[in-house]
Amino acid sequence: MRIGVLTSGGDCPGLNAVIRSVVHRAVVDHGDEVIGFHDGWKGLLEADYRKLDLDAVGGILARGGTILGSSRVQPAHLRDGVERAKGHVADLGIDAIIPIGGEGTLKAANLLSEAGLPIVGVPKTIDNDIAATDVTFGFDTAVGVATEALDRLKTTAESHQRVLIVEVMGRHTGWIALHSGMAAGAHAIVVPERPFDIDELTKVVGARFSAGKKFAIVVVAEGAKPRPGGMEFEQGTKDIYGHERFAGVATQLSSELEHRLGKEARPVILGHVQRGGTPTAYDRVLATRFGWHAVEAAHRGEFGMMTALRGTEIALVPLATAVETLKTVPAERYAEAECVL
Repeated sequence: MRIGVLTSGGDCPGLNAVIRSVVHRAVVDHGDEVIGFHDGWKGLLEADYRKLDLDAVGGILARGGTILGSSRVQPAHLRDGVERAKGHVADLGIDAIIPIGGEGTLKAANLLSEAGLPIVGVPKTIDNDIAATDVTFGFDTAVGVATEALDRLKTTAESHQRVLIVEVMGRHTGWIALHSGMAAGAHAIVVPERPFDIDELTKVVGARFSAGKKFAIVVVAEGAKPRPGGMEFEQGTKDIYGHERFAGVATQLSSELEHRLGKEARPVILGHVQRGGTPTAYDRVLATRFGWHAVEAAHRGEFGMMTALRGTEIALVPLATAVETLKTVPAERYAEAECVL
């Protein structure tokens, strides 16, 4: 069998672990040949690839990023390139394609699968927002990075009697904000699933100072927004891929809280530091298991599927099902966080 693998969308700790796992399982155990397409779907559309053997994946298990590179392709460009992709797959003698990516990548994988290409998807996203799997690799690393940052920021906030508004990633879902905020003992957590009431948030933060506390830490997901009419809020624009470019919720929120509380408030935007660096042991193991099972699914001819973690086991779910909806923070999980703030 000849297997093609690619990584698409935002980079994520654990991508290299999947690539390594695919190569080891395919080459060592099945005698397959593996090629890697450069820069995601762009590499498939342009037949830009390299051979992946054991030497090519040596030493990459603990590396962040992706040795294959990544990029985003406009949906219309991908739809227009379906026949070209099918031609390249036929010319290269590809028997299976294993794309590794998040929501957008998996939607593209489903599109190409429905067009007849032999695809087994692997989910990745630090946002942990793919509903068909209990968790995605990269999330544990991102939460760890955010939690460490929050632990460090507490000491400087206390030293200067400040309110720090710490913005973490999370376009549509607040899983990173929820977990890191709970782990670090943040004093308020703001998520996209629950538009915040600026009066209520001001009251919560202000109560700390009224009780004699010297600082406050607020964790906010980048996609969070206030309730309509609560405060002036600048909306972002859309990029060429249809993704919202956020106008900076932490910056706007810090300015509003400083005005309302009369306390110095500073925004801290963690940004892409959450994506980079060495993946945690948990993410390396999960990524390795996903790669192993993707190869096995390909050999069984179970295409149009995606690997998923269900409990402690790896299962296969249809790609069409995997991209139906996002996994959002439910009200009961947010209520748990409120109890420990």
